[in-house]
Amino acid sequence: MIDVTEEIISSSLRIATPLALAALGELVTEKSGVLNLGVEGIMYGSAFVGIATAAQTGSLTAGLVAALVSGALAGLIFAFATVTLGVNQHVAGLGLTLLMISLCNTANRIIFTADGGQVRVDPWQPLNFGGPIFSQYWLTYATFLIAVPFVWWLLWKSGLGLKIRAVGENPEAADVAGIGVAKTRYTAIIIGSLFMALGGAFITLAFVGTFTVNIINGRGWVALALVIFGRWTIGRLLIGAALF
Repeated sequence: MIDVTEEIISSSLRIATPLALAALGELVTEKSGVLNLGVEGIMYGSAFVGIATAAQTGSLTAGLVAALVSGALAGLIFAFATVTLGVNQHVAGLGLTLLMISLCNTANRIIFTADGGQVRVDPWQPLNFGGPIFSQYWLTYATFLIAVPFVWWLLWKSGLGLKIRAVGENPEAADVAGIGVAKTRYTAIIIGSLFMALGGAFITLAFVGTFTVNIINGRGWVALALVIFGRWTIGRLLIGAALF
């Protein structure tokens, strides 16, 4: 019975990792007063770019870096559309998701599956520190031991976090106080997109080691729901990720 319980907890931590990363990214973004419906697309794009780069270079690390760059660029596009151009956030987010999915599926078909093949890499293996619960991917350890405390510190203890929350709660007052609203939102969106990118890269570079159509399978939308479920707090968000 104990072994079964440990296996369930271990599996829950692995499955929760991409959800937690994406939800943390969305939490940072929403705290700045911006709703990013492009989570699914950013995860999808990073999942493909990560494994495509890893397959071409033979380096999972290079794949992870490429995935992060992809996420940052996608976040920059979304920020430019919503913050600078004033495009409706819902439209921009949905448009970004559709764009990323279409581009990645097309690139995958042209580069990897045109001859009937499929992109594959040898994924990261779990690091075993004793027992099923402590046999996790390094990104899982990093998520719960580094990313979670970092986001908590960023939002509630740092000067940047104070600006992000001020801009999200009352942008007019923040502007009067001398806080650059646009700059702060750009920063929050890009930071959030990096976490979403990590979630997407985790799936292909650690969890499955391949890329298939619809590989994110709605995890981006679940991440959005987790932020609401958690009432914009990290603790409840993580509980939701574990339950899903």
